[in-house]
Amino acid sequence: MNGRTEPSEAETAIARPPLVRELLLVAGLFLVYKFGRQLATGHTAEAFRNADRVWDLERAVRLPGEGSVQHLLLHNDTLVHLANTYYATVHFPATAAFLIWLYLRRPAHYVWARRVLAAVTAAALVVHLAFPLAPPRMSAATGLIDTGRVYGPSVYGPPQTDHLSNQFAAMPSLHFGWALMVAIGLIVATRSRLRRLWLLHPLLTLLVIVGTANHYWLDAIVATAMLGIALVVISLPRRTATATGRGAGKLVPTALDEEAVDEESVLVGAAR
Repeated sequence: MNGRTEPSEAETAIARPPLVRELLLVAGLFLVYKFGRQLATGHTAEAFRNADRVWDLERAVRLPGEGSVQHLLLHNDTLVHLANTYYATVHFPATAAFLIWLYLRRPAHYVWARRVLAAVTAAALVVHLAFPLAPPRMSAATGLIDTGRVYGPSVYGPPQTDHLSNQFAAMPSLHFGWALMVAIGLIVATRSRLRRLWLLHPLLTLLVIVGTANHYWLDAIVATAMLGIALVVISLPRRTATATGRGAGKLVPTALDEEAVDEESVLVGAAR
């Protein structure tokens, strides 16, 4: 964030949600999501059948081969190692830093962003359960290698013994969906003339998830579509003018200042 992101008087008038409640809510929903993901494990055969279908569909619609991106990475051991490190270390911290900054500096935008991310993650969980998908690094048909396993670092162990993550949850790519939301949220919430450079984050994330063979192009496309729907459904904060007096022109978050009674059923926490 740069010096041109100072909060306006109107923004600071928006009350922040209680911190303890937010921490408990996010932590609780994170656990719900992690336990829910485990319901999708054990569908190995179906996940590999779906991988063949996705691969064939991409070729049928003439999407560029994922191998072209991986080939560029494999030209240099340091480059592929950096890509694996980016995949392993940037996803959660970047999203957490984004939400923390919004909470402290743009409370209205924080509530909006939190709900969008939660809605996308909840929808992703449904897709993970309904459509288990082996990533391209696991499919012999792709001809791609598992760069994390070969070059390191890797965030995954053997699927048979990895009980912390569902490796058959490739679609949609929440790595990409979250990165895109971070960029969109910062573009909306800041005023710098250079704020569109935040789009480099999802672009780099896309190249990394494809080049490391953790995701197909379609995983990112589906994540983008789901995020687009969430952004249409969940209202942005906007300025509304009060009639007269000192409160005129305050930033009032539409549908954000009243907590919905079923919020806990809509919000879902972190993801892979």
